[in-house]
Amino acid sequence: MATLQANHLGQHPKTHHTPAELSCDMSRVATIILGGGQGSRLYPLTRSDCKPAVTFGGKYRLIDVPMSNSIHSGCHKIFIVTQFLSKTLHDHIFKTYRPGTFTAGFVEVLSVEEKPHTKAWFQGTADAIRQNLEYLTDVPIDYFLILSGDQLYQMDYKKMMQVAQRTNADVVIATLPIEESQASRFGILKIDHNERITEFVEKPTDKEQIKTFKVSESTLKKFHLKNNKDGACLGSMGIYLFKRKALLKLLLTDMREDFGKHLIPNIIKNGNAAAYLYDGYWEDIGTIESYYHANLALTEDKPEFNWYDEKHLLVTNSLNLPAAKIYNTKVQQSIICEGSVIEAKEVFHSILGPRTQVGTGTVIKDCYILGNDHYRSPMQDNQTSKNYQIGQNCLIERAIIDKHACIGNNVCLNNADKLTHYNSNEIFIRDGIIIVPRGACIPDGFTL
Repeated sequence: MATLQANHLGQHPKTHHTPAELSCDMSRVATIILGGGQGSRLYPLTRSDCKPAVTFGGKYRLIDVPMSNSIHSGCHKIFIVTQFLSKTLHDHIFKTYRPGTFTAGFVEVLSVEEKPHTKAWFQGTADAIRQNLEYLTDVPIDYFLILSGDQLYQMDYKKMMQVAQRTNADVVIATLPIEESQASRFGILKIDHNERITEFVEKPTDKEQIKTFKVSESTLKKFHLKNNKDGACLGSMGIYLFKRKALLKLLLTDMREDFGKHLIPNIIKNGNAAAYLYDGYWEDIGTIESYYHANLALTEDKPEFNWYDEKHLLVTNSLNLPAAKIYNTKVQQSIICEGSVIEAKEVFHSILGPRTQVGTGTVIKDCYILGNDHYRSPMQDNQTSKNYQIGQNCLIERAIIDKHACIGNNVCLNNADKLTHYNSNEIFIRDGIIIVPRGACIPDGFTL
């Protein structure tokens, strides 16, 4: 277990606070971020990194979203549970969230490890937490906030705590209105007028059953939701605020592996569950298509994910790079990150990550270029070595170019044949989107 700790915690105190005494004291909440997902649907972006470590928005990583939300909400005691391809994630956490980044808190990375009484690999979300209880139970808190490491949203978790205080619920589940057509992708639930959850089903496929979960327009208006279209369902966001005792009891009495499939239906049926109704922007970054659109949406005039809000700025590792250098390039509706050197003819509706280099005459449209971690390979420090870059006179449209890719001159990547799926060692197509994976080299004159 790798640990970054700003203070020594010791044992859980003998005194316990009542809900009324706690109010919204977020220092009594520990965040658990589930960062162990393999991310097979994001392949080849997850060929070298776990999903929470995938770069987002040019300079950030997906893990920065729940980390920033937690910090801004006053939740400074943070555990991150990791499993697959976690080195990049560990490095990012250690560089970014050092002691002193925020006060009176810590960040602990809990990696999968062989134990005498457990299987080595986590078998599901609940199992991942269960296998780490010996570390989690040492912390002097009253609530556990469980988050996913691959969702895009801005939330003040104090609002979930307010629901917990009003209802004295064992668990509060963050929910949002969704269209009936989306219900099969979510766990959906019913609530009463006191925010209590009365029924829950995980990813239903029966259309008649889904119709019974529709929420009336009057109910949505009662909870002051902007998205109050009649006929919506309430979908679980996979964000849970548990009372400490309730979570421990649930994990030790129901030994099944997954929260959404197993434990949440159990606690709703036999326990005391409430819903926090959220109506802001939220996106589950689960596929290449959703990842691509969520990134390019940041270039809009008023992006739904407003990362320019002073109250919700994303925290990430400072790169200490010079400002971007742009030559005779026409740039429209694009984000160009620090350290970039751009000599292209045109950049339109695109994101160019740190240290991106583009040659003269090249046109880039509707692309996310992830950039580079350094300007040239550390194994090639002579002046004649080729930098990671996009060459001259290229046309690149509707593409994702991963880090350290090298694209030659006169390359055309525009999917002229409108393929939806394509595989090779150096290039992929998913959902009609071209992907050049990390470290790939595309030769001069290549066309796809």
